[in-house]
Amino acid sequence: MSIDRSKMLLRFASALQQNTSEFDVELSASALDQLQGYYELILKWNERLHLVASCAPEEFATRHVLESLFLLRHLRPNARVVDVGSGAGLPMIPCLIVHDDLRATLIESSQKKAVFLNEALRAGGLSDRAKVVASRFEDTAAPASDYVTARALDRFAGMLPKLIEWAPPHSTLLIYGGDALRERLVTLLPAARANLIPQSERRFLIAGNVTA
Repeated sequence: MSIDRSKMLLRFASALQQNTSEFDVELSASALDQLQGYYELILKWNERLHLVASCAPEEFATRHVLESLFLLRHLRPNARVVDVGSGAGLPMIPCLIVHDDLRATLIESSQKKAVFLNEALRAGGLSDRAKVVASRFEDTAAPASDYVTARALDRFAGMLPKLIEWAPPHSTLLIYGGDALRERLVTLLPAARANLIPQSERRFLIAGNVTA
């Protein structure tokens, strides 16, 4: 490993440890090691696949990993989660690393990104609890699940009606977005509630229940 790569991993781990309390997250030594391994894999693949916008290790730790882990406070034990438009594996791969009772299906339309997701699951020892579906969500049947989450779906606002219709009955949508998306989701699901993400003024995790 290069000296620069090693320093980036140390900065990433330090930022995680310094900000966990604000996000109400506890990280074991094992989880921290696994998250570092995941970040290292992102660094190796990102130049080819553009998984996430280039950013400092500190920003990846807070804006991507800890924001992903903010999802955990909304999940019941032994939850089954479908992540639509998984891309780099956010939010589900960090959540799978930290909570070993989760089961997940990662849906990703890009075949190349699906290859990365399978490698990330394999490298993290997560393949027994998660699988990748390389397809658009509209073209596959919704897996049985308690929650459906999405963080970076293309043309998000316009896709929301389709996503709500597609989601399993009685599941809960957990959608990351800003003010405009929050207003759109509340219009479609009037009982939806928005939770402001720590260290943010305009980014929310929006929860809404899907009726039968």
